[in-house]
Amino acid sequence: MSIKDTKAEQISWKSIVANYHFSEFAKSMWQFINSFVPFVLIWILMYLSIDISYWITLALSIFASGFMMRIFIIQHDCGHGSFFGSRKANDRLGLFCSIFTFTPYHYWRKSHAIHHANVGKTERRGAGDFYTLTVNEYLQRDKPGRLRYRLYRNPIMLFLVLPSVLFLFLYRFPFFSKSGFLKSLHTTVYITNLVIAAIFGTIIFFIGLKSFLLIQAPIVAITLTVGTWFFYVQHQFEDTYWDNDEGWDYTEASLKGSSYYKLPKVLQWFTGNIGFHHVHHLSPRIPNYNLEKCHNENRLFEKTSVLTIRSSLKSIFLTLWDEDRKKLISFRQLKRS
Repeated sequence: MSIKDTKAEQISWKSIVANYHFSEFAKSMWQFINSFVPFVLIWILMYLSIDISYWITLALSIFASGFMMRIFIIQHDCGHGSFFGSRKANDRLGLFCSIFTFTPYHYWRKSHAIHHANVGKTERRGAGDFYTLTVNEYLQRDKPGRLRYRLYRNPIMLFLVLPSVLFLFLYRFPFFSKSGFLKSLHTTVYITNLVIAAIFGTIIFFIGLKSFLLIQAPIVAITLTVGTWFFYVQHQFEDTYWDNDEGWDYTEASLKGSSYYKLPKVLQWFTGNIGFHHVHHLSPRIPNYNLEKCHNENRLFEKTSVLTIRSSLKSIFLTLWDEDRKKLISFRQLKRS
């Protein structure tokens, strides 16, 4: 059964998701506490463990990165206006989170909104997402062009190099961005940079640059790699959805172009239910702690592709959009066809 949203269907799903839009102040505050407090405590323990064994420090960094991801999810919800009922409260907390996540709040919020508005549109591939060539586009490129694309889609480049370049460099110096519509927000980026520099500069003054880097570097490295993977896999899977502007449909893009990443409960908790990405894309106003409930209580979401950790690993090698078969394929599959 097609999920093309006729007027009746559109009214139906809108009335369904509206029941989950409302944030609960107590739940939001508890999530704030159980994300920030453990992160700070683990950071302190990492500092104390350096002189005992750096292996302990590295082990603790895994847990710290988990809480850093939760902080990013809180910032993410604030950007969508879903964490608190007040926009002012969302913006203030989002700005506070941005110090921990190294992600300028207002700048990221606008670029992320572009991602939501364009996900699944073939003419707007790469807008806040991973750029993907079609089979025909790839075949029309010369050898250097194909090589550049292969390098870009290499897992080491996608999950290690590019996230570091984006979060640690491009988010510090936004004038490198070609997005002119974000230019008005450059000042907010520099203000965020100054606040981050002042806070971390003070920490470095007291504990030293070496200790700071021994603590912060592994936390950031793990968070960026794992966080990028989650963002990647929730749109880059075999039976995802893409269509041109004329045929593009919001409901299909949300339910078919975003996966349900079924995770073990502990990973689901650390990632703030972001695995229910299909629900989130259908209605970004739903707070992260209501996503699972919305998914479980409505048959509407049975149509969504389900990925597990094991099945999702295949997505690493899916690099080209096959417009004829309407699916992502690998370079190896292209050679066989």
